[in-house]
Amino acid sequence: MGRLDALKLFIRIVESGSFAAAARDMGVGQPAVSKQIASLERYLGAQLVRRTSRSMTLTETGQSVYEAGLRIIGDFTELESSVGHGQVSPAGLVRVTVAPVFGRLYVVPRLPAFFSRYPHVSVDLSATERNVNLVEEGFDLSIKSGPLADSSMIARHLASSPVVVVATPDYLEKYGRPERPQDLDRHACVVFAPMREPRAWRFDNVDGPRLHVPSGNFHTGDAEQIRAAVLAHMGLTQAPGWLFAPEIASGAVVSVLQEFAPMPLPIHAVHPSGRRLPTKTRVFIDFVSEVLASDPGPAFVPVSI
Repeated sequence: MGRLDALKLFIRIVESGSFAAAARDMGVGQPAVSKQIASLERYLGAQLVRRTSRSMTLTETGQSVYEAGLRIIGDFTELESSVGHGQVSPAGLVRVTVAPVFGRLYVVPRLPAFFSRYPHVSVDLSATERNVNLVEEGFDLSIKSGPLADSSMIARHLASSPVVVVATPDYLEKYGRPERPQDLDRHACVVFAPMREPRAWRFDNVDGPRLHVPSGNFHTGDAEQIRAAVLAHMGLTQAPGWLFAPEIASGAVVSVLQEFAPMPLPIHAVHPSGRRLPTKTRVFIDFVSEVLASDPGPAFVPVSI
């Protein structure tokens, strides 16, 4: 095994979390993996990992080698792709996480145009609401809606989405239109409740509390079910505008309490720090940014340049 392959193996070990997991992924025995890493450590003259019977941790040198190795392997992979295709063109697999309904509405329908522009790039789209560890799970990128908590990631602000309170005309005709947030106490709400805890609705330009804890007969942690419940005339909900943009445009739902809307929710492309951003990932981020900028109004507010 050459040194470049040994470096790839070391990266695989770090990202899979153990020698045994890396060996399983590669279809080889664990002793062979241990032997190659020991050889790499001898060549570099430094210990890269500390191993016990139960855990593995990187040394300070190991962390530096891992971060440098990501850049080296990324550069070499792009070189292979461009030379192999006889042209300097983005190529390879981009692994992306995205919220299921966002992916269905705004990413998947636009992929044919992306593949037409970049025929040598493939996309593996993982639809999930959970907070994914991009490095440990081997993802290149995550498209996230809402405030970011992880400062160890690099984020690019793609757009923002207005926050709306919506209901169907049938619901509003039957129960009336709320004129201020306090009126919501008399209305049925479709409650977004991740981890079984109702998420409070936020309002600005209002006297008194700016938070309203919604109540109603239906709670769910799934945005697709929020859409379905509102369209079934079950009540009001507060959501990012992109979730109901087609229905707002068609009149299938009506936006209320607009003068009390909070600040728009940011949408970011997030990727791990400590590595050069491959061209294949950058062009995918650029493409998603174009998609969001082309769909203004109730869905998105483009980023000002």
